[in-house]
Amino acid sequence: MNVLITGASQGLGYAIAEIFAKKGNRILLSARNEVRLYHALETLQTHYPETDFSAKAFDLSIKEEAIALGTWALAFGAPDVLVNNAGLFEPGNISNEADGALESQLAVNLYSAYHLTRALLPAMKERRQGFIFNMCSIAGLRAYPNGGSYSISKFALNGFSQNLREELKPFGIKVAAIFPGAVKTASWGDFDNSKQRIMEAADVAKLIETATQLSAGACVEDIILRPQLGDL
Repeated sequence: MNVLITGASQGLGYAIAEIFAKKGNRILLSARNEVRLYHALETLQTHYPETDFSAKAFDLSIKEEAIALGTWALAFGAPDVLVNNAGLFEPGNISNEADGALESQLAVNLYSAYHLTRALLPAMKERRQGFIFNMCSIAGLRAYPNGGSYSISKFALNGFSQNLREELKPFGIKVAAIFPGAVKTASWGDFDNSKQRIMEAADVAKLIETATQLSAGACVEDIILRPQLGDL
């Protein structure tokens, strides 16, 4: 399968790339930070030398670059799996967050997925198969203090995902919204997770890969994951 993952240089994106790489799929990676992206590519190639990897940096907060990523990816063929994982988290409350917080987070958390997906859909619909996973976060299900525009943008991505699911049913393309709680990624810094208080990125990756293994007649629409002891 051709697997395209955004925000793939670290965290959830990297874990998703790794689990699909283990199955010998062609992996297409994208992230904004070129240095981190190619470091991730090098590491993956070292660990999975039999897997075909390609990577290119794009700033998906810019509409034209999101569309350009779609054009680049289509040179390898229509994706079988698209993971819209690129994201930006800027904490704050609506009443006092920085001016422009809503615009910047919508640009990365919603518009990137919207424009990239639209660029890929004609080829995916022609093949009448495929999977689209949108990384919505539990912030897209329930508001919380200091969530502000981040939560708003994730609610919007959830809405995008639900509409896309309805629209693509006749074309054999499955759409799933992913709602992870706290996951041990770079944003948690040196957080001590020795007691497994929060989830591992591989937990999310395993469920996404499993969702692609179901029969043609079954579609996982929503995946909600929380730490065993609940949200922090």
